[in-house]
Amino acid sequence: MKIDEGVRLSRLTTLGTGGPALAFARPETVDELQEALGFARERGLPVAALGLGSNLLVADRGFEGLALKLGGDLAQVDVREELLVAGGGAPNAVALHRARAAGLGGFEFACAIPGTAGGGAWMNAGAYGGDWAGILERALVVDGDGAEWRTAAELGLRYRHSDLEHGQVVARVEFRLSPRPSAEIKALVADLQAQRKAAQPTNKRTCGSVFKNPDHELSAGRMLEACGLKGHRVGGAQISPRHANFIENADDARSADAIDLMTEARRRAWEQFGVELQHEVEFLGGIELPSLSG
Repeated sequence: MKIDEGVRLSRLTTLGTGGPALAFARPETVDELQEALGFARERGLPVAALGLGSNLLVADRGFEGLALKLGGDLAQVDVREELLVAGGGAPNAVALHRARAAGLGGFEFACAIPGTAGGGAWMNAGAYGGDWAGILERALVVDGDGAEWRTAAELGLRYRHSDLEHGQVVARVEFRLSPRPSAEIKALVADLQAQRKAAQPTNKRTCGSVFKNPDHELSAGRMLEACGLKGHRVGGAQISPRHANFIENADDARSADAIDLMTEARRRAWEQFGVELQHEVEFLGGIELPSLSG
C-alpha cells in the first residue's frame, strides 16, 4: 500500500481550498484499506475518507492525518437482483446510472448529491424526500480491527448523521431498490436535476449545503437570505447569490474565508431568529466555529 506525503487536498475538494495531508493513500481493495488504516493506527494518525470532496472543508494549514481516496474495487458498482451494491468510493452518479440501466428505482434523489455511496452512509445524505436510511440494506465498515457489515439501524442513521466515528470507513454499501421502468427513472431524474439547477449554484465551486436545516419554518437557505446574506463576500469566498446555504469559491478563496462567512451567517441567524445553525459540511484539520453563547 503506497502512502504519499504532503498531497494538497485543495485539488481533491469541490470548493478547491485546503492545505496538504500528512499522509495520503488510494486503497483499491478491502485488504488495502485495512492495511492503510493499520498504518494510521500504528502512528496514532486520524483518518478521513475524502469521497469526491463535495461535503468537505479542509483547513488551510492542512490535515495532520491520513486522507483516503477509495478506488478500484472500492469504487465499483454491481446489481444483484434488487440490490444495488456500490463501493464506498463509487460516485452517486455512477450508481444511479447502473440502477436505471437495471430498471431499479428508489435512488433517483441521489442525482442531487454529488458525492459517493460511502460518504452518503457517513452522513445519511438525502434530498427531495429521500435519504440513505430509507434504502440502505447494510454497509461494510472497516477499521484497524477488521471489517463488519452493519444495517441502517446499526449505523444509527438519522438526519444528516450516523454513529460512524473517524477511523471507520465505509467500504461497500448495499441498497434495496424496487423495479421501475427506466424511462420513468430517467424522467424523474431529469425533473429533479432541473429543480436543482434552478435553485442551486451547480456551475460554481462549492462544498454543497453548508448548514443543516433547523427545526424552524424557514430552511437554512431561506433564513440566511432573510438575513441579507446572499452575495456577501469575504476574501475570495462568497455566499451564493442564488442560494444562501452555499458558499462559492469566487476568486482564489481560502478555507479561512469560508469559515468567516459561516461565522457571520451563524451570528446573524442567531441574532435575527434565535436559531443556532449547525454545519452540515464536514470539517477537516481542526476547524472549529466560535460559540454563539460564549
